[in-house]
This record gives sequence, C-alpha cells and structure tokens, in this order.
Amino acid sequence: MENRTPPFYFNLTMFVNIRHYRLVAFTFCVLLYSFIVSANLLLILVITQHRALHQPMYMFIALLSLNSLYGSTGFFPRFLMDLLADVHLIPYPACFIQIYVIYTYSCNDLTILSVMAYDRYVAVCHPLHYYRKITPKTVVVLSVLAWIFPALLVASVISASAQLSLCGNEIQKIFCANWNVIKLSCVSIDVINILGMIVTITTIFFPLSYVVYSYLRIFLVCWKQTAEFKGKVLQTCLPHLVSFIVHCVTGFCDIALSRFQLEEKNPLAAVILSLEFVVIPPVLNPLVYALNLPDIRRHKHKVSK
Repeated sequence: MENRTPPFYFNLTMFVNIRHYRLVAFTFCVLLYSFIVSANLLLILVITQHRALHQPMYMFIALLSLNSLYGSTGFFPRFLMDLLADVHLIPYPACFIQIYVIYTYSCNDLTILSVMAYDRYVAVCHPLHYYRKITPKTVVVLSVLAWIFPALLVASVISASAQLSLCGNEIQKIFCANWNVIKLSCVSIDVINILGMIVTITTIFFPLSYVVYSYLRIFLVCWKQTAEFKGKVLQTCLPHLVSFIVHCVTGFCDIALSRFQLEEKNPLAAVILSLEFVVIPPVLNPLVYALNLPDIRRHKHKVSK
C-alpha cells in the first residue's frame, strides 16, 4: 500500500538538495541569525538610547532594523529545525503564517524605504520646510502606515489562497511561498492572479517608482550645488540607496526563481537564490548604516564600551 502524506501538511521538497551539507548549513545559519539579531538590536538600542539620534531619519532606520528582526524571526527558527529534520512537513496553518510573515516583511521593507526616500527628498529639496513637514506626528503616522498598509493587502491575497482546493502538497522551496501554493490549485486562479497583481502594483511598483522619483529630484538639486553640499547629501543618502538596490536585486531573484523554475535546472542555485531576500538585507542594513553614518558610528562605540 502506497504511503500518502496527510493532506493537512505541505512537503518542502527542496531540502533534499542540501541534506549532505545540513550540519555545515545549520552551523552557518545559526551564526548568521545570531549576527542579524545582535546587529539589528544594537542599532535599535543606539538610536533609542541617545537623544541626539531622535530624529526622523534615524527613527526610520530603527524601524527598518525592527522589520529585519521581524522577518528573520519568521524564517530562521523554522528553517533551522528543518535543516536537522529528516522529514520536512509543515502544517497548513503554519505554512500560511510563514507566507504572511515573509511577504509582509518584504513589503514592509519597501514601504519603509519609500518613507525614508520622502524624508531625504524633503531634507535635500525643501530644507527650510523640513521640520514643518516632518514632524514627530508625521513620523508616527508614516511608520504606522508603512506596517499596516502591506499587512492588510498581503492578508487579502493569502486569505484567498487559503480557500483554494489543492491537488497536491509538494512545495519546491525551502520555505512556504504563495505562488508555490497557488500552483497546486485544482480550480481556476484568475481571481487570485488579479488580486495578486493589484497587491504587487500597490506594495512594490508604487514604492519603487516613488523612490526613483525622489532620487531623480535629489540628483537635480545636487547637480547645481557645491562639492561640500554633494558630499553631505551622499553621506546621508548612500546607505538608503544601497539598501534600496539590495532589496530590489534580492526581490527580483526570488520572483525570477518562482516564475522560471530554476529548481529543476540547478537545485543548489535555487536554494541559494531563495535565501537571498530573507538573509542579505537584514545582514547588510545594520552594517551599511553603522559604517556610513558618523552619528550612529560615534554613539555605537559608547554603547559597546
């Protein structure tokens, strides 16, 4: 009699490609997760403890680090358990919770980066009106919206996906992803495709477009200014720009992986690419901001002593 996986579970099939390296991968990922947690917590601690850093730009940086902790915690504990397990089954509810956390983490990053782009745009292009436009109330409102807006939109897509009748339970990935679940559907997915397109446009393309627009305006203002002015703008904008580019590249790799079925051609490359957007931004963000912003670097040394 053929054994069947209980329908209450999904089977994450991509772990078979790293079974020979799982102890090495587990050790490396534990160290990586420890670094992500400690580096982002340190950055948040530095910003919250020093009144000199209680400015909009630094508060948004702390929000970005908080989101990195949120996304990493939603991914790494389960991933580390699966690395050591012989069977990689995940219950339906846990799978959809993981999808929700990972997708909201990614969308939150983009909305926070777009809010930070607005902050830099006002600071560079309208410096005399900065403290009138970027008030403490504005910072709170923008921060809340940056979290709530993606949360509601992602919840709508995942709720629709959870209602689908599925004809299989195998997910070709090392974590649950919405598109991989949708591909298992036995019924039409036209409505979900339309809903997913709306969510993609509002949570990805709108923020991306605004960040590009903001930096075009900043570039035009800097074009006519002195070298000293350009240096100051570069010092504050470069970390944000690096974070934005890294998020775009890693996000594109994950989308390409889902659509072009790389796991069938090069499974190991598929595993590595699927990890990029949940690993690289949380690792890189605290390094970029701590090393490039002198105010954070100076106060970080005080906390570390």
